[in-house]
Amino acid sequence: MKILFITDNFPPETNAPSSRTYEHCREWVKLGADITLITCVPNFPQGKLYKGYSNKLYQTENMDGIKVIRVWSYITANEGFLKRILDYVSFGFTSFMAGLFVKADVIIATSPQFFTTVSAFCLSALKRKPWIFELRDLWPESIKTVGAMKNGTAIRFLERLELYLYKKSDMVIAVAYALKKNLVSRGIDGEKINVVTNGANLELFSQRVKNQEILNAHNLENKFVIAYIGTHGMAHSLEFIVKCTDKIPDEDIRFLFIGDGARKSEVLKIAETKKIKNCIFLNSVQRDAVADYLSVTDVSLVPLIKSDTFRTVIPSKIFESCAMGKPILLGVEGQAKEIIDKYDCGICFEPENETDFIAKVMMMKKDSALYKRLQDNCAILAKDYDRQNLASEMFVYINRLVRKS
Repeated sequence: MKILFITDNFPPETNAPSSRTYEHCREWVKLGADITLITCVPNFPQGKLYKGYSNKLYQTENMDGIKVIRVWSYITANEGFLKRILDYVSFGFTSFMAGLFVKADVIIATSPQFFTTVSAFCLSALKRKPWIFELRDLWPESIKTVGAMKNGTAIRFLERLELYLYKKSDMVIAVAYALKKNLVSRGIDGEKINVVTNGANLELFSQRVKNQEILNAHNLENKFVIAYIGTHGMAHSLEFIVKCTDKIPDEDIRFLFIGDGARKSEVLKIAETKKIKNCIFLNSVQRDAVADYLSVTDVSLVPLIKSDTFRTVIPSKIFESCAMGKPILLGVEGQAKEIIDKYDCGICFEPENETDFIAKVMMMKKDSALYKRLQDNCAILAKDYDRQNLASEMFVYINRLVRKS
């Protein structure tokens, strides 16, 4: 089976869409699939080319049996709505042009931005092959939620385009049941929507001893480390978190922030203005190094801004942290909270509630019996969300669609 996959995030980028796509495609190659993946030159989230790459019109490489085609796109940092739209549209066009010359039995495109799916839809129509919309996020709803764009003609156009693409796809694979429920409530046929959640690569993320070099480098020995590792974006509520850290009474608690993004400079500015001493800020690290930093972590912090839109979101860092035996401090409502409560592998605080956040931080630090119970339960969640198994499940859905077409 020949699969054409279109995504604007792929390794060496280290965000969640990149990791999921790479790990799924790698497993599908093992299952016998012939995969061609079209992406852009790695630049997320800073809008700067990664070392060893140039923004050429067309270039290819092979990554673990995946044929990777990188095409030109307008490159900008992950901030500023108009520039990002230009980025997305340009990749949609160049990925479509490159896809014209790729043989495929099925085409898959992943969101959150859905100009990748516009490309897949057009290629599907020309090639007369089925296409799958992999739904990671409700876009453009999330744009409005973070205040990047207000209601208006442009948003209404994007929302109409969104629904059109859902309807025209041969299958939707959503990463959360709440996303499926949302689509069905808006008139999309539930029979063509399957759910394959995010998960963890248990080969890469597993319990291990603390990395002594990292402990020494950042003076974390004998500290209780609460870490946020990921994009510092408009949705992640990190400004709120940093403001709260200044009011944490326990001097043995350290907050570790690793990553880059649209709000990184604002987060740093708050820490500098308040002269906060219990926070450490590092730039993004390679994906292989994420596990090393998680090894020195006691609690994995997973916050989002308070919004009904994000009740459908299940951050993938939940699964990777649990695979490392790191209990979750979750500031997300909805389905993510349901999972944490079900497995009893973390504590949830009300998003953007300072009093609740500080109380839950102190609870995790002081209650050793609670912490041990949460830690033990992490392994149960990780086993149920093994990405290898989830990739195989998605491959079954893909095969089923190809056989029907």
